[in-house]
Amino acid sequence: MKATPPPSWLDRITVDPDKCGGRPCIRGYRLRVSDILDLLAAGAENDEILRDYPFLEREDIQAAIAYAARQTDHLVLRVS
Repeated sequence: MKATPPPSWLDRITVDPDKCGGRPCIRGYRLRVSDILDLLAAGAENDEILRDYPFLEREDIQAAIAYAARQTDHLVLRVS
């Protein structure tokens, strides 16, 4: 069974062509979803990220993870 995040989490992801080259960011800040994911992949704990980026909220980190999960869930077509 696939868990679906609350829609409000994904509302935290913004895309603005004038910020970060149009890459997905957190709530209009110049902090990309990929930056959060890179920190997590490097072993940073949520509390550490929140200390380093005081404007972030715990829900922003969850939104970044949910956004990435949605981006990887795509149909694979086979050519026969």
